[in-house]
Amino acid sequence: MSAEQFCEEFKEKCPICVPCGLKLAEKTQTAIVRHFGLQILEHVVKFRWNSMPRLEKVYLKNNVMGLISNGTQNILEEESHIKDVLSRIVVEMIKREWPQHWPDMLKELDTLSKQGETQTELVMFILLRLAEDVVTFQTLPTQRRRDIQQTLTQNMEKIFSFLLTTLQQNVNKYRRMVGAPQERDALTTPQKTDLAQEPKAQANCRVGIAALNTLAGYIDWVAMSHITADNCKLLEMLCLLLNEPELQVGAAECLLIAVSRKGKLEDRKPLMVLFGDVAMHYILSAAQTADGEGLVEKHYVFLKRLCQVLCALGSQLCALVGSDSDVDTPANLGKYLDSFLAFTTHPSQFLRSSTQITWGALFRHEILSRDPLLLAMIPKYLRASMTNLVKVGFPSKTDSPSCEYSRFDFDSDEDFNAFFNSFRAQQGEVMRMACRLDPRTGFQMAGEWLKYQLAAPVDIGPMNSKTGEGLCSIFSPSFVQWDAMTFFSESVISQMFRTLDKEEIPVNDGIELLQLVLNFETKDPLILSCVLTNVSALFPFVTYRPEYLPQVLSKLFTAVTFEVIEESKAPRTRAVKNVRRHACSSIIKMCRDYPQLVLPNFEMLYNHVKQLLSNELLLTQMEKCALMEALVLISNQFKDYQRQKVFLEELMSPVANLWLSEEMQRVLSDPEAFISYVGADNKIADPVLEDPSGLNRSRISFCVYTILGVVKRARWPTTLEEAKAGGFVIGCMPSGNPIYRNPCTEQVLKLLDNLLALIRTHNNLYMPEMVAKLGETFAKALDMLEVEKNAILGLPQPLLELYDSPVYKTILERMQGFFCTLYDNCFHILGNAGPSMQQDFYTVDGLASQFLNSAFVNLNNIPDYRLRPMLRVFVKPLVLSCPSEHYETLLCPMLGPLFTYLHMRLSQKWQVISQRSILCEEDTADDNPESQEMLEEQLVRLLTREVMDLITVCCVSKKGAAEHNSSAVADGDDDEMMSTDVTPPSSAELTELGKCLMKQEDVCTALLITAYRSLSWKDTLSCQRTTTQLCWPLLKQVLTGNLLPDAVTWFFTGVLKGLQTHGQHDGCMAALVHLAFQIYEALRPRYAELKAVMEQIPEIQKESLEQFDSKLLNPTLLKVADKRRKDNFKRLIAGCIGKPLGEQFRKEVHIRNLPSLFKKVKPSLETDVLENNEDGEGLTALFEP
Repeated sequence: MSAEQFCEEFKEKCPICVPCGLKLAEKTQTAIVRHFGLQILEHVVKFRWNSMPRLEKVYLKNNVMGLISNGTQNILEEESHIKDVLSRIVVEMIKREWPQHWPDMLKELDTLSKQGETQTELVMFILLRLAEDVVTFQTLPTQRRRDIQQTLTQNMEKIFSFLLTTLQQNVNKYRRMVGAPQERDALTTPQKTDLAQEPKAQANCRVGIAALNTLAGYIDWVAMSHITADNCKLLEMLCLLLNEPELQVGAAECLLIAVSRKGKLEDRKPLMVLFGDVAMHYILSAAQTADGEGLVEKHYVFLKRLCQVLCALGSQLCALVGSDSDVDTPANLGKYLDSFLAFTTHPSQFLRSSTQITWGALFRHEILSRDPLLLAMIPKYLRASMTNLVKVGFPSKTDSPSCEYSRFDFDSDEDFNAFFNSFRAQQGEVMRMACRLDPRTGFQMAGEWLKYQLAAPVDIGPMNSKTGEGLCSIFSPSFVQWDAMTFFSESVISQMFRTLDKEEIPVNDGIELLQLVLNFETKDPLILSCVLTNVSALFPFVTYRPEYLPQVLSKLFTAVTFEVIEESKAPRTRAVKNVRRHACSSIIKMCRDYPQLVLPNFEMLYNHVKQLLSNELLLTQMEKCALMEALVLISNQFKDYQRQKVFLEELMSPVANLWLSEEMQRVLSDPEAFISYVGADNKIADPVLEDPSGLNRSRISFCVYTILGVVKRARWPTTLEEAKAGGFVIGCMPSGNPIYRNPCTEQVLKLLDNLLALIRTHNNLYMPEMVAKLGETFAKALDMLEVEKNAILGLPQPLLELYDSPVYKTILERMQGFFCTLYDNCFHILGNAGPSMQQDFYTVDGLASQFLNSAFVNLNNIPDYRLRPMLRVFVKPLVLSCPSEHYETLLCPMLGPLFTYLHMRLSQKWQVISQRSILCEEDTADDNPESQEMLEEQLVRLLTREVMDLITVCCVSKKGAAEHNSSAVADGDDDEMMSTDVTPPSSAELTELGKCLMKQEDVCTALLITAYRSLSWKDTLSCQRTTTQLCWPLLKQVLTGNLLPDAVTWFFTGVLKGLQTHGQHDGCMAALVHLAFQIYEALRPRYAELKAVMEQIPEIQKESLEQFDSKLLNPTLLKVADKRRKDNFKRLIAGCIGKPLGEQFRKEVHIRNLPSLFKKVKPSLETDVLENNEDGEGLTALFEP
């Protein structure tokens, strides 16, 4: 430690650093000593240059150039870190002195490069590093950056020609010595006649690689003319080098950067040379050679680059063909498409996925999509997709050639699974585009594959499913084929119905396939799930042949009650549950999308459902309610208020009888009775099988699910005439809008009191005395499910468990699931009640106080994970759907106390978090305190976002917030562009509800304090949204009143604190600077206290502040553009803008500006032009080019 300290102090303080550094850097020393010597020299240039005498600078510069000339080992022997630090020193000097004080720098580098390969490589490193610092990373002050970049640009022709010549000469020498690839193939052994030549060849190769890397640093930003000069000589060389094993990766990288260039179409036209015979030949032969040598990492990396080159070429083709730049479809399009298809059929899943976006662009292109060559590609592309949709290639497996490649690309099976799911979705998009061009081919292929799959024997593979003997797991060969085929048929069939006219639809073929699927029987839950998807995909054919509807319904109803082993007592696995849920949702979807078709079969459907409901144990509550929802959807087609009302009464009567019974009323309104009724006070001996109170819980769930289903689905007709004719309209609003009535209202409102009682009871379960009454088995019954915790912490689920494990492994998990779902569904009912029952709901007597006495009781004890869904699924929809006439009676009395409470709660939570991060207090005795803390912190973040989102929805009109995309600024803009582009939309105004809430002083205070305090809470997303959408509109509302000076300074300080916390994030910093600027400009004239706050900012320039202030207070001086004023303001407050951790303790580097290269001559118009020319001739000078 002390040795390191000595070294650091030596670099900082020693007056003879330069001679010492040079002495240590001599090539007689060991590499580590030389590296330290060079580090000393770098430190001197970076931190002491400004105070060094001129002669010492010249001495240092000459010695460093001397080191490049003859102070390093041979190119093949020298350590790369020595080369790196030496090039860094030269670049640091260039950044400080070139071009003004060191005009011959480029000549000196040129001279050095003539000495040999060792020096040439170092020159390449210097040029690359210079481009990176100046253009790519922009790590120096604006004026220096401009000086250097403009001088580079002026000399670019020389620099480019130097780079190209270096590349060409070294490659030629290298190829002469080792034999060109073509010759090498012809010879059995490589041509190495002279072993003494080998190091020379390697040296040339090294320089070639360095030249390619340096070119890659320039190709991205130089004028296109340099890249396409000399008949695209550079591109031709790069194509040639694709077949040179040692140089091919560098060449592909350069080619990729060149082909990916954006800019004027006219400038990009020469890139089409790459579609010529020669270029295409080299690209294709390189791909074939690299692929032919099996999986070698180096070749695989090259293939990925080459694939990217072809993708970028495709993008250029799409941009240029059909644009104004009159580029024709290239003659070699067919060759290009063939080579591109080869990547789409490669065993590597990553390469396959890389091609999809380009296929999509080609299929979408106005002109290319009509080209016969591309149309001929569609069947081949679809055929390739049939293979690519099969989920194989897990890195842990060996059942496919893809696995080997996946081990290079993915860390785990979960990683691969996430990648494959998004890849498959992307393929679905592209397949649909292909089928838009050729719908029949896709349908024909889907039909063939479906028939094949229906006839194929089941192959479960080596792994048995835990669901039952002889059943597929998600890795079984049969299932992955079924799964892929199902996705394929779903994508192409849906597209065919959208593309073809009605009379062109191949109805007979479709119905034939549907019959085959309906007749197919299987006991395998995973395969049955695929079968059901195929039934849904083929269902549109039934609209042409309604007589097949009963068969479809019967197939789906059989699946609703699917069991692997009938009457089994074991818990159902997720695979079985998924089949049943799938069947239910297919029925709902059918009734939602084709209600007219199903209506004639309503009685049959109703009887079927009644029969299933009569057996209490046959279906889960969710399944029962799904079927009831389907019936409600069809009943909407009665278009007769009275008939539908009678039907809903009949449907809901079992629920009403149960829900309104005396016993249920007692249970729902008393927490202790409720705990006992649902069995949460028991101690269970066998936590897997024994569940005495299961039936009681399912009765409560059934009622709540049913109410939700009816409220969600029952509606009046969409057209006003039908609604009037059916008796759904009962009058008009003052605005002229019709007032509708919902046939379910009467039934649902009867049940509302008990629903609110249940919510109140549920909230009260969290009181400590109630938690103490939970039985030993159920002590954690009110906790989150593990699945929810993992989702919040972003932990992946183990793949196999998803299907093979029971949904709830123990009775405790089942109880947790019951409480969680029940709580959510109660609030879903209240959230849907407004849009469903409208004025009948909003005018319920004392609704606001009923909510306050149910949903909002005992909030202190309610955990964050329960409060979040309440705000999201109940309060937010209620606010969004509530008509303005009920703001005063319903929303304000309810939201006022809620916002006041939420502000207090969040402040306390964040205080705990910030104290925790300061103290890092002793771990509490917990199973896993770290992850528990992480979970709590993440929940506070999510709750904060929910609350800020709710406040924004209530207070700010959407027109501003929706248009504004609070994303960070585009990369690569000038520094001046950064930070000012993310500005809140000027149109963000307060809503009527917002104004209503802001009239109440306590609510107004709570909203403002929450918004401004949240800026310094450690949640970037919340900070950015609040800053851009909420803070200014809220403050603007109270500006006209008499704000206390303390309040004004508090708001302003709140924004500055936010900058301290979030300043390291560009998007947040930009928005916060803008907000601080708005507040200071608007309020500084009235409140001198704001200046006092500014004076406390660290490192503030007092004179600059005085200047800024005087201009602000004197309106006549406010001529400077808004952007310039904001930039000045940002410089003033720079001291409080937080930096990333890596920069907080970094020593500042100061690079001085040199005399300007380009003198700005700015004549004063009034004096120079007008006064000197009385006859007015001078005016013409203004318009001279």
